[in-house]
Amino acid sequence: MTAPETIFALASGAGRGAIAVLRLSGPGSGAILARLAGGLPRPRVACLRRLRGPDSTEVLDQALVLWFPGPGSYTGEDSAELHLHGGPAVIAAVAEALATLGARPAEPGEFTRRAFLNGRMDLTAAEGIADLIAAETEAQRRQALRQADGALARLHDGWSVRLTRLLAHQEAAIEFAEDGLPTDLGDRARSGAAALRAEIVAHLADGGRGERLREGVLVAILGAPNAGKSSLLNALAGREAAIVSARAGTTRDVVEVRLALAGVPVTLADTAGLREAADEIEQEGIRRARRRAEEADLVIAVFAVDAAPDAGTLAWVTPGALVLANKTDLAPAPAAIGGAAPLAVSALTGAGLDALRARLEAEAGRLAGADEAAALTRPRHRAALSDAVDWLTEAEGAPLPELASEALRAALRALGRLTGRVGVEDVLDVVFRDFCIGK
Repeated sequence: MTAPETIFALASGAGRGAIAVLRLSGPGSGAILARLAGGLPRPRVACLRRLRGPDSTEVLDQALVLWFPGPGSYTGEDSAELHLHGGPAVIAAVAEALATLGARPAEPGEFTRRAFLNGRMDLTAAEGIADLIAAETEAQRRQALRQADGALARLHDGWSVRLTRLLAHQEAAIEFAEDGLPTDLGDRARSGAAALRAEIVAHLADGGRGERLREGVLVAILGAPNAGKSSLLNALAGREAAIVSARAGTTRDVVEVRLALAGVPVTLADTAGLREAADEIEQEGIRRARRRAEEADLVIAVFAVDAAPDAGTLAWVTPGALVLANKTDLAPAPAAIGGAAPLAVSALTGAGLDALRARLEAEAGRLAGADEAAALTRPRHRAALSDAVDWLTEAEGAPLPELASEALRAALRALGRLTGRVGVEDVLDVVFRDFCIGK
């Protein structure tokens, strides 16, 4: 294998600022830092140095430099940080010097990729770091920090340890049957596989809350023309996001607003009024409204209290939908609409909006599971665990011990895809440690 190249990248934000941080990683980091800074500082101690170009005459900047010898660094390699003055000219000059001295610009995510390859973190932690950088809300930050700190990996590593032991026992029952081992090892492995499968199935039955928190909860606002949907959207958003008019059918397309409710990112979608329309553009808007409602995590069915409930909106009054009686400044809200008790509001006066916001916050928190310690946050997590469940099911019903063993091995590989860690040596270690074979 060829030695890795030395890479560098700007770790702080782009644009002009007081401080800019350039990071180096790779086998040449020490030599490059010593050349720029006139020698290596003590490890992990910030030191003020004059940085000079490759010709050792021109001063590029006066900066704080830090030296992180591997493997005790973020990437596990020799690494360095240059805390520069944040002007574009300074950054460009130092970057040019780094390139001249043999480093190259890093690819997107390359520092974290090297950290994973060098065993500094697993795949779920790397994804947690990416989510932490992209977090927009407090709940997203907490979830990403838990994942970056290894909460998801610890849960699944625990399952992998148990599955490795089950596989080792099954293998031992096959390979070392004449060595005086317990005769019920195969049965124990099958019962253990059944218990593990049940735990993973329960973990998968989370309603996709982790993905919702990471990507956001989608709320669709439905109702007849002039039910006050756009006014409601504007009131919740605190700005004029949608056009409001007394003319029916003003909203032709979906108008979306992004906001945070109880730390959960929420997208509110105002849709075209539901009715029989002759205009082809309005018909397309209504089709999009229905499609958005089908995709939504929560539907708000809006009825105007000064009009009879329309059949189009009543069709969306289902368990889980939030029913609103709007325009209560014109008439009192009915006790029930479509068999559901409505929440009385007035988008015009603001009456009932605090209660509506509190209800939306509660629903967003429930749908996103903001306080779950080890939530699944990506489709690949769910796919890996689903594959593991399928293989564990096959292991339970395998007609031959050898087939059960192969199914357990496949389940272990599926779990390994989630964190990026699994190997045959783990199985061998358990076999020889538990049974002392070959003493």
